[in-house]
Amino acid sequence: MKAKMTVVLGLLLGTAACAAPLAAQSVPTRLVTGLQGASGSTVGPDGALYVTEGAVGRISRVDPETGEVTTFASGLPRSIIGFGGPTDIAFVGNTAYVIVTLVGPQFGSADIVGIYRVDGPASFTVIADIGAFAIEHPPDTPFEGLRGLQYAMEPYRGGFLVTDGHHNRVYQVTRDGTVSVFRAFGNIVPTGLAIAGNWVYMAEAGPLPHLPQDGQVVSFTDRSAEALVVASGAPLLVDVEFGRGRTLFALSQGIHAGGPEGSPALPNTGALLRVAADGSFAPVADNLNVPTSLEVIGTTAYVVTLAGEIWRIDEISGPPYGRPSP
Repeated sequence: MKAKMTVVLGLLLGTAACAAPLAAQSVPTRLVTGLQGASGSTVGPDGALYVTEGAVGRISRVDPETGEVTTFASGLPRSIIGFGGPTDIAFVGNTAYVIVTLVGPQFGSADIVGIYRVDGPASFTVIADIGAFAIEHPPDTPFEGLRGLQYAMEPYRGGFLVTDGHHNRVYQVTRDGTVSVFRAFGNIVPTGLAIAGNWVYMAEAGPLPHLPQDGQVVSFTDRSAEALVVASGAPLLVDVEFGRGRTLFALSQGIHAGGPEGSPALPNTGALLRVAADGSFAPVADNLNVPTSLEVIGTTAYVVTLAGEIWRIDEISGPPYGRPSP
């Protein structure tokens, strides 16, 4: 779906989002190494980072100041084809929920594609079978994977919104297991999500070969006739997050390496970007190595990478929401 409006940031976010330009690009510092198949992340109710590790079916808790890593939960279905298993995590109150994808009979397992509630360090309850819904309600766009590829999730109205980058749609899922299509798209490859009031902000990687002109951040509500383009022009966008002052940031995985659908970008071509008032992207930090998700705490960004690292990028916001430039 293509929007008729190309720049709506001032209307949707107000003047705060464009109040101050960034200073010079920030230099990332490595906080964590050794995660296995890292993909999604969130900030928990305790202020720590929680990261999914698909290769080992684990959720790790990371202290954002020291980088100390401890196991929060383990025993989730693991990835089978190099990506999948637990791909994202969200909290509702003090309870964690995890999206699990690319498992099931198609890949020779009996595991369920859907949302798992974390009941304990090694116990889970499947609360929603998204894979079964996808089979019963196939998308209008071409697809191969019957159960789709669920990439990101965000709490929304007591339940969740979940993107499906293969079936090109966003699901709404309640905590009692009801699944519905919140919004369907053409071949735009939806990825990361952020919520601001009634507005949903979503990153689009764009179809293969994930060209910069196809990488967009869009916004919509449950009543929107169409998605509105907030910013465009970055390759293979995988996440979007708000910082202080309602400043919006996006994460580009970088230049696509070629190969089949789902192949990652070339190493060290990713970037953290700030959404500018004119609908363009301003670089905050570049040369990131296959980033997958982004979190913002105060004026610090945390970038998770497929290589199992977390990079810290300080002072991402300029005045009045961050430290004045020297």
